[in-house]
Amino acid sequence: MANEIFMPKLSSTMAEGTVIEWFKEEGDTVEVGEPILEIMTDKINIEVESYNDGILLKKYFEADDVVPVNHVIGFIGEAGESVPDEAPGESGAASEEGLDAPAESKQQDDTAESATSKSEVSGKRESMIGKVRATPAARAHARNNDVDIKHVTGSGRNGRIHKADVVNHLYTQTETPAKQTSSVNEPVSSAPESQAAPVRTEKLRGSRKVTADRMADSSSTIPHVTLNFEVNMDTLIELRKNLNARHEDVKVSFNDLFILITSKALNLHPDVNITFQDNEISYHEERNISLAVAVDKELFVPVVKNTEKMGLFGISKEIRRLIEDTRSRKLAQEDMTGGTFTISNLGMYSITSFTPIINKPQAAILGIGATTDQPALKDGVLHNRKVATLSLSFDHRVINGAPAAAFCDTIKKLVEHPIELIL
Repeated sequence: MANEIFMPKLSSTMAEGTVIEWFKEEGDTVEVGEPILEIMTDKINIEVESYNDGILLKKYFEADDVVPVNHVIGFIGEAGESVPDEAPGESGAASEEGLDAPAESKQQDDTAESATSKSEVSGKRESMIGKVRATPAARAHARNNDVDIKHVTGSGRNGRIHKADVVNHLYTQTETPAKQTSSVNEPVSSAPESQAAPVRTEKLRGSRKVTADRMADSSSTIPHVTLNFEVNMDTLIELRKNLNARHEDVKVSFNDLFILITSKALNLHPDVNITFQDNEISYHEERNISLAVAVDKELFVPVVKNTEKMGLFGISKEIRRLIEDTRSRKLAQEDMTGGTFTISNLGMYSITSFTPIINKPQAAILGIGATTDQPALKDGVLHNRKVATLSLSFDHRVINGAPAAAFCDTIKKLVEHPIELIL
């Protein structure tokens, strides 16, 4: 009997996984413990290993397909064994093992579209709609744009329709009528049409797709309010310079200092150190600060945990570990979860201020802009001062303007008078 390959549930909050890449093709030999495909969840790429020896008989999903946890994505067995032509949906083996399954409708009536929309990724759903093979993203895009999926030509394997195919179909449909709008009385130009310059296209996939989806979800579901405020960086710059001169083995960065400052401010403003999910506010004793880290075109947000128990050098050491693991793609899943507040620092670029997007389910994020020179009077003498603009975006459903402004004032005080950090 053929053995199921199913989308594993790797955390209590995981509801679905994205297929990144198959390492085996149908007909290839597979051994126990051998990686057969790579999936992504919570921005972490994880290799799925085989639990069985045999032949990869079937794989139902391709790269970028999103599959609910516990759903069958393929079969391993003996050569010639019979397996379903379409994905059978939820794994019986996964259910028997007591794994949680997503709360999805399993009705097979095509008229119950709203009740079954969440289960479209299963092969059962695909087989019900005129045997059309299409990815969930393609079906959703077609539905949102009133496109009959049966009229779209698929570019994928076995004619499978991807979202790009639906987009191209829409473009073709809208472009064709436009070329027929000229009057019959107008002369037809004999000049050749100019050839459009080639356009390079790139499919959004992997962690970039996960990040894009989460950013869109956050910006569309959270009422963002952003407060911008200036801080004098002179004292903090001098402090960092003196620390690095005295401790050559540990180079303190501005990220280190801002995480310590933010941790102190969150201690004084516990109403900001919160998460909001399922209509419930969670107040966190731990101050787990996420730091946005860009790697090539991808964005990761590792978490410095329990900053309330760490000094500056401890924070500095942990950040370096997290950044190194992020850049080498060795970041563990637990290093990406549990954050209660996020910092996004663009100070190394010429960006003076920006509006950061909240990292759900957190309720606030601090953006740090570049430090610039500004003229100022001191004792009647004109001199330069170093100034940076910070931006606090917060979820106005659970944080009001006054508490957010008070938090900003505390950040400003700690930046301009960092002696307060040791009090």
